[in-house]
Parts: sequence; C-alpha cells; structure tokens
Amino acid sequence: MITPTEILLVALGGAIGAVLRFSVGQFVDSSQFPWATFTVNIIGSFMMAFIMFAYTGMSLETRLFLFTGLIGAFTTMSTFTIDTVGLFFDGKVGQAGLNVILNAGICVVGAIIGRYAGIFVAGL
Repeated sequence: MITPTEILLVALGGAIGAVLRFSVGQFVDSSQFPWATFTVNIIGSFMMAFIMFAYTGMSLETRLFLFTGLIGAFTTMSTFTIDTVGLFFDGKVGQAGLNVILNAGICVVGAIIGRYAGIFVAGL
C-alpha cells in the first residue's frame, strides 16, 4: 500500500526534477534540434545507473525520491517521442532518425557508463 510519505517523496523529487528539466530547456538551444531533451535524457540515464550501482543499500524512500520523483520528472520519453514525430512530419527525416539514435542509443551507453562508474565508486 502506498503511504502518504511515499507520495510526498515522489512529489518533492518530481517538483525538483521538473524545475531542473525546465532550467536545462532555458539554457540549451533547441531551435534547430531537440538538444535540451537529449541533454536531460543522457544526464538522467547516466545518473540513474550511477546512483543505482554506487549506492546499492538505498532505502525505498530514497529510491522513490530520486528515481521515481527527481530523475523521473527530469527525463522525458514523451517529449522525445513528440520531438521525433514533429521532425518526421516536418520533412526532417534524417534529424528524426538522429534523435532516435541519440536518445535510444546514446542514452543506453550513458547508462552503461553510469553503471560501471557506480560500481567503481562503490568499490572504493
């Protein structure tokens, strides 16, 4: 059963993650390509894997705050999808394909690097 504390932790993490995501969007130029979406997705993929493997003994509450709340709100699959569809229907098929490769492929690589970095840090 979900507790009020768990709901508050997810909400607090989500609020912080959403503000961080908004902030990235203000600083990363996406006028020609959805770089802000890619930026939050690669950072989020790396950080989630890094934290997960560096700090394996986290409590449920910490995982809810960090993963479900903060990183969940910071990263965005829905925006990536809409950006890709928009590029495709604007006739920018190459950019749409690049967006898929970057967000699906490079973010997985970011998560792999984050995993190994987390394991390394945990072993120190």
